[in-house]
Amino acid sequence: MAARSFYVYILASRIGGTLYIGVTNDLVRRVAEHRLKLVESFTKKYEIYRLVYFEQFDDSENAIRREKRLKKWNRAWKIRLIEEVNPNWDDLYSSIASP
Repeated sequence: MAARSFYVYILASRIGGTLYIGVTNDLVRRVAEHRLKLVESFTKKYEIYRLVYFEQFDDSENAIRREKRLKKWNRAWKIRLIEEVNPNWDDLYSSIASP
């Protein structure tokens, strides 16, 4: 049986824009749902679909714990976290969605 992965991710409306933090067990599918605006949600209302950051975990408990911790961070810390690995706020979706 293949090991499952869980992801904490940050979406942004634009560089320095509105941020959204989520957790999922299928990053490609979940980001696609945000991008396609399939659900009436915060991300649809504010056009937040650019994947700017994600972390991978082996278990759901650690992923959920990390998501909750990041949501409590102030905005400056979140921006610093993003810019440490993605200084140009590139949309990372194409790099994970490619076959």
